[in-house]
Amino acid sequence: MKKNFKVLFLAVFVSVASCSFTTKEFENPDKDKLLLDLITYVLEKGHYDPKAIDDAFSADVFENFIKGLDPLKRYFLASDIEEFSKYKTEIDDQIKNKDLSFFNLVYNRFQERMEDVKKIYPEVLDKPFNFDKKETINVDYDNIEYATSPKALKARWEQQLKFTTLSSYYDYVEEQKTKQKALDKSDNENNAEGENSDDENEEKSSKTSEAPFEPKSMAELEQKARETTKTSLDEYFDFTKDLVRKDYFAIYLNTIVEEFDPHSNYFAPPDKDRFDLQMSGKLEGIGARLQKKNDYITVIEVISGGPAWRSEQIEVGDAILKVKQEGENESVSIVGMRIDDAVKLIKGPKGTNVTLTVKNVDGTISDKVITRDVVELEETYAKSSYIENNGRKFGLINLPQFYFDMDNYKERNAASDVKKEILRLKEQGMEGLVLDLRNNGGGSLRTAVDIAGLFIKKGPIVQVSSAGKKEVLEDESNEIVWDGPLVILVNELSASASEILAAAMQDYKRAIVIGSKQTYGKGTVQNVVDLNQWVRNNDVGDLGAIKITSQKFYRVNGGSTQLEGVNSDVVMPDRYSYIDIGERDYQNPLPYDKIDAAKYDIWDGYIGFQETIDNSKARMAKNEQLQLIDENAKWIKDRRDEKEVNLNYNDYTAEIEKRKEISKRFDAIDEYDNKLTFKSLPYEVELMKQDTTLSEKRKRWHKNLSKDIYVEEAIHVLEDLKLNNIKARKVADIKN
Repeated sequence: MKKNFKVLFLAVFVSVASCSFTTKEFENPDKDKLLLDLITYVLEKGHYDPKAIDDAFSADVFENFIKGLDPLKRYFLASDIEEFSKYKTEIDDQIKNKDLSFFNLVYNRFQERMEDVKKIYPEVLDKPFNFDKKETINVDYDNIEYATSPKALKARWEQQLKFTTLSSYYDYVEEQKTKQKALDKSDNENNAEGENSDDENEEKSSKTSEAPFEPKSMAELEQKARETTKTSLDEYFDFTKDLVRKDYFAIYLNTIVEEFDPHSNYFAPPDKDRFDLQMSGKLEGIGARLQKKNDYITVIEVISGGPAWRSEQIEVGDAILKVKQEGENESVSIVGMRIDDAVKLIKGPKGTNVTLTVKNVDGTISDKVITRDVVELEETYAKSSYIENNGRKFGLINLPQFYFDMDNYKERNAASDVKKEILRLKEQGMEGLVLDLRNNGGGSLRTAVDIAGLFIKKGPIVQVSSAGKKEVLEDESNEIVWDGPLVILVNELSASASEILAAAMQDYKRAIVIGSKQTYGKGTVQNVVDLNQWVRNNDVGDLGAIKITSQKFYRVNGGSTQLEGVNSDVVMPDRYSYIDIGERDYQNPLPYDKIDAAKYDIWDGYIGFQETIDNSKARMAKNEQLQLIDENAKWIKDRRDEKEVNLNYNDYTAEIEKRKEISKRFDAIDEYDNKLTFKSLPYEVELMKQDTTLSEKRKRWHKNLSKDIYVEEAIHVLEDLKLNNIKARKVADIKN
């Protein structure tokens, strides 16, 4: 598969090198035009189902680029859109001619409109809002018209700012009421206990005086709410101040690329780094998450187990002022620097030192020397728990994504980790396994194939179609790591590689799939192509990369998961049941189709397989908790569909109180107890003795699992699943 893709792009490269660019062009490049030409050429030659770049394509790019910049219609005027419209059917020609007129016009106008808005919001927020006025705001942004004048645009911002402030105002009023009630209760208790000893009364008095509550007037709370809104917008525009032309051009390029399908994307250089991190779950650096706030790069999380965590020198809230590389004499100030540029300075190869000048939480300034290392993001990786129920033990493996090392597959990957967890669970006497793929958006196709191979003898796992050819990817090992009962949990957000694995196990009748009516429905494969490799004598800087849909995959039974997803054997409603979040709800998805089935043998390890499914369905049909979850999902859908919001405080409050009253009946969902006992494996228990953060994460995870009705039903299904070898032993016992 990979070989075919490389051959295809070798042909693309030869064509690009011979007809698209010249040496002279590289000597004096226009990077934007170079990128536009290269990306569209690669898409036309390498995409699985390339689109014609015509007037219809142009109209879609027109609409989506403007919407991408101004989705809530708070910047552009109707007159701007009218002016832009002359290009509506000309963008295709501009792409072919490397003409950036449309982009330049829209980009420059957007900068102007942002400057206008920067003057509007401080002025509006300088005056109190009248929350007694009967007024509503329309939040159906897709269908409202653009403002017809600067005055109308200001009025729109006034409404939006009022809406945002009203939300904070309500919160502050409720917070004050809660504090007042607590104070009144405390006063009543003190009065009722007036005969306490002098020492007891003195102790109560000292505790009360530690943080005296001073109620604010409604006007003061309204002012505080406006200040909160202004601070939020100040921070937003402080962030946008760092955005430069190339950032907006990346949005434009992505608008073009995504017209081919929703999973083809252009990655500007920083985005490519983030994608690699997401796929591998690790990076080389200091192990801290950073955020820019008021020109300062601030630590918002210290990653457990990373260099910063191990050094005990960095803590959340520290602001990094300067960075000095190993072997250099001068530090570089990163105050006011773009966060992407600051991160580049702080990151670096394993084993190298970086000196950070830090303004500590207590206000002191000091230098911290950190030795960079490989940082693994624990939440990305597979984790497991063993479950005790009715004297029996079961295993659960949660797999957040199908990760792998981008440079070396043999390094840590999802398949090798899942195998390790299975072996560890077997050591604990596991009798059945739950593989939790809920919210797993996919990742490496190869790891999905390798994981499937842990549960069956060799055979086809998925069929892949590319460039008119079909390839069957198989598990080629006879080894079965787990041959016991298997359940796979999915939901609407289980996508791509998750669907490959679930579909293969379903087609083989190796596992019972429990979850949403259908999974996400992404049946396509993407490859990431470094654009720099197609340009010789590159003196224009890093061009980034393109993620391009090059293949479609099909189940071993011949059906595609594209749009259709995987239908669960046992359907259980969840909060996403009525929300449009699948592949079918995107623009430009590739169509569903079928091909011939591969040759495979149904797994013969179970008896009563269908009976187990039927029993589960019967339990679910009678389950009151699931009925409540289904009602809650419908209620969530109704709330999302509301398009008018009250800006009158009393009406707004009444609506919230009504929702609170309705939502009380759904409290039982979070209070549910499945009566299962969850425990960490021995190796992890040892790790948690040194890592309190990991310990806290596992406690939180187990607490959530204890409320999980889907895991409960998975365990019941495992208890019901019977293996053929059990039947064989019974027959042998009868004969003897």
